[in-house]
Amino acid sequence: MRSMLITKPHNRMVALRLILSGGLSLAMGAIAAAPSWANAAAIEPFLRPPMVCPQNVETLTTGLLRDLPSYANRVARRTLGTTPDDTQFGTMLLAGRAEFEPLPLETLAFEPVADDATQQVFFTTLERRYLDDETIRQEQYHWLFLVPTAEGWRLTLMFSRLAAADQPSRPPTPPQESSDGIMGQAVRLWLRDCRAGTLFPIEADTPIPGAADRPASTGR
Repeated sequence: MRSMLITKPHNRMVALRLILSGGLSLAMGAIAAAPSWANAAAIEPFLRPPMVCPQNVETLTTGLLRDLPSYANRVARRTLGTTPDDTQFGTMLLAGRAEFEPLPLETLAFEPVADDATQQVFFTTLERRYLDDETIRQEQYHWLFLVPTAEGWRLTLMFSRLAAADQPSRPPTPPQESSDGIMGQAVRLWLRDCRAGTLFPIEADTPIPGAADRPASTGR
């Protein structure tokens, strides 16, 4: 009886070791039998390819115009009733017609800084609004001032003009400062995400969806 009492703990330890070793073998076998896509997912945890915010302003603008409708529409829904220009904002459909030839600021009562690195960007957006029993389309002409910094591009100033797309003979409104409006906020948010590298990679030669329906004028 005494020998049995002595051997029982030993038998329990042996059994425990067998169970643990068997479980470890099963786990190692499961890892070895894992499909190749699981191993690839472990190596590459991100679904979005890595991107670096472009230093070239034209490539940067290509990405901006690609994503701007979704950014502007989200900002409009969040800030409805809190900004002075949201009463004239509908749903942005397209953004395009980028131009990069700067205007001479001396003729516009500005005082340019010597060796100023600010880049001027012009583009047009097309919006749709619903009024009672009709739908109208509006064009907005935007004038951006972008400046390169150590962290990346930033918006310093923005002007916008509004025009009726369905009434081409009607002149657009005078330029208004829109840096803090819906469009200005959307541009700043996009630039922030670009600096953080959280956007889908920007291809300089990728056409913008709906380019065939893009507004034909920049309103300059």
